[in-house]
Amino acid sequence: MGITRTSRADNRSSRAIATLIAALFAAVLLLGWASPASAQTDDPEDLPYTIAGNVRTDGAPIPDATVTVTGADGFESEATTAENGSFRIGVPTKDTPYTIDLELPSGVTAPDGFESSVEVTFGATSTITRNFTLTAAERVTTSFVDQLISRTVNGLNFGLMLALAAIGVSLVFGTTGLSNFAHGEMVTFGALAALLFSAGLDVPIWIAIPLAVIASALFGLGMDAGIWRPLRRKGLGTVQLMIVSIGLSLALRYVYQMFVGGGTEQLPGGDSASIPGLGPIRLTVTDVVSMAVSIVVIAGFAFWLMRTRIGRATRAVSDNPSLAAASGIDVDAVVRVVWVVSAALAGLSGVLWAFFRPGIKWDMGTSILLLVFAAVTLGGLGTAFGALIGSIIVGLLVEVSTLWIPSDLKYVGALVVLIVILLFRPQGILGRRERIG
Repeated sequence: MGITRTSRADNRSSRAIATLIAALFAAVLLLGWASPASAQTDDPEDLPYTIAGNVRTDGAPIPDATVTVTGADGFESEATTAENGSFRIGVPTKDTPYTIDLELPSGVTAPDGFESSVEVTFGATSTITRNFTLTAAERVTTSFVDQLISRTVNGLNFGLMLALAAIGVSLVFGTTGLSNFAHGEMVTFGALAALLFSAGLDVPIWIAIPLAVIASALFGLGMDAGIWRPLRRKGLGTVQLMIVSIGLSLALRYVYQMFVGGGTEQLPGGDSASIPGLGPIRLTVTDVVSMAVSIVVIAGFAFWLMRTRIGRATRAVSDNPSLAAASGIDVDAVVRVVWVVSAALAGLSGVLWAFFRPGIKWDMGTSILLLVFAAVTLGGLGTAFGALIGSIIVGLLVEVSTLWIPSDLKYVGALVVLIVILLFRPQGILGRRERIG
């Protein structure tokens, strides 16, 4: 009788938590839908053709500059550059030439010989891009070594960001055996939550990011309480759970698109200035902060996993769930904590990915999901530290490979190397060889 009451109480608790998290998730989406900063940015005049561009000086954007477009047929329209220096003006036809006039804001002066008025004509496409750069353009030749150093640093930054998401995937796989294809949407959720808090609710970005991580952790708790835990108790196998995760991924992705649109939004602080004096390495303040945050969080996670009681229990469940349960470890509680930690790391990864791309889109998490799985597989399935090593290798390969292959194929290069390595070491770098059959 006592066991029955406990089971019923657990079920009621799970349903209450799932209901609470679902309500929170719906509120986040609804607020994001109502927020002007999260909505898709369409041309205010809904005109069929577009003149767009950027206004910059020394690599930094110039906001609040006035751009005026006039046409031969008497058309005239103006726009003000955004915080990232971009402008976008709709025009009614592309059959006539247009003149673009730039008026700089107070305090900004143009160098000698700068052309603030240019004439443009449409070609075969429906968009013209015209950028204004206040410094004189110079052709700079960068040596191979300098390019290698610069892209290696960028690859390390990308790999650390990728590791946050890959560690979460590895934790979930190690404790439940589930390959979670909805993990990309957990990454996207973190970025959208940061956008909501910062741009929608006017919270400072340094506060909005921790709030987004907390919201992501609650999102992971809600998914485990409302979906994964009930399915595990029904006795579903890993294949069925994986299929559910694929369906959940598709559902969440298009829910995001329905509420935030198909455009790209920017987080505040994404256009920070480059740090001078680094030679061939081009890093912004945001890049340095991103790398520092990633290192601190990964170090904190390593301490949690190796030194704390719940961390040791997590490793025990990952090694042998049945033996861990027989030893008195509450496997359900451990799995619940794993989902919370995994979702929090994914949310932070989404915020850093939004700064690295740069920009937030409804499918941004899906674009790196394959690389996340590649990192986990390369490092060794179910090993968190293997996921870290695999992520850094994948990040370096992705960025450095563009020295030899087109940037459009850089993700393919990383996957080719993954296949080659697995041909010689199928268990991954830190994975354990298992007997089959």
